[in-house]
Amino acid sequence: MKDVLKNYNEIELPGVLGPESIAFDCRGKGPYVGVSDGRIFKWQGPQLGWTEDRKVCDRATDPELEQICGRPLGLKFNTATCELFIADATFGLLKVGLEGGVATQLANSAEGVPFQDYALAFISMDKTGRLLKYDPHTNNVTVLHRKLAIPNGIALSKNNSFLLVAESTTSRILKFSFINDSTSVGTPKHLVQLKRPPDNIKRNAKGEFWVALVSGLDEVSVTVSMPSSVEDPVGVKINEEGRVIGVLSANGSKELESISEVEEVDGVLWIGSVVKPYVAHIVV
Repeated sequence: MKDVLKNYNEIELPGVLGPESIAFDCRGKGPYVGVSDGRIFKWQGPQLGWTEDRKVCDRATDPELEQICGRPLGLKFNTATCELFIADATFGLLKVGLEGGVATQLANSAEGVPFQDYALAFISMDKTGRLLKYDPHTNNVTVLHRKLAIPNGIALSKNNSFLLVAESTTSRILKFSFINDSTSVGTPKHLVQLKRPPDNIKRNAKGEFWVALVSGLDEVSVTVSMPSSVEDPVGVKINEEGRVIGVLSANGSKELESISEVEEVDGVLWIGSVVKPYVAHIVV
């Protein structure tokens, strides 16, 4: 993808930072973004702008109170029920109903062990990460796989036969195939080695996957699965076999620095970030 900034635009957020994850609801409305103070905003278009649609808690909305009001790091709508599921750094797995409002906590541990402390995991570079499955009918959380090196992103395949997991520490994507009617997974396959640590993964309508790449870090990976001419990759699109079929390059620009997610919808790439005060979008 060349000269992406020619088709680049920003939508400023209302005085908050860090639209880490992006989602569109079951009617295609949005985007919705979770920000640093625990709130979730919905984009209503240029006339209405952003509206506060949902939130993790009903306490004060000071960005410094993340431990009180949470930090939504992953958003996904249930296409059948239109409920919004939230992966929150403080409170675990949450759900918000059709009418919005304060989220309900669904789970924050598995087998008596709390979900991974992501900040501590990054500092210690440990391999205590787990692949978990939540059953909404029983409210049970099952451990599918252990000893992952900061599993920072996950996406299910279009036909529900496998899922991809991004390991940030190892800069690789693992592929887990389901067995026994999706009740368990087989031994993971090392699908692709990346140039930079991956963050979130999002599947597009074609069944391809966009992986956001963390920029601004010392790059120690030498096995690169993308064209060597790409000097500043911040996102890659891969197919089900792990072949890189698209690259988003920042070309050194600050606009595409520190991105956390790439969501492709109707020919537009929506860009999330852990630190920026805006949501970016690029027409491709």
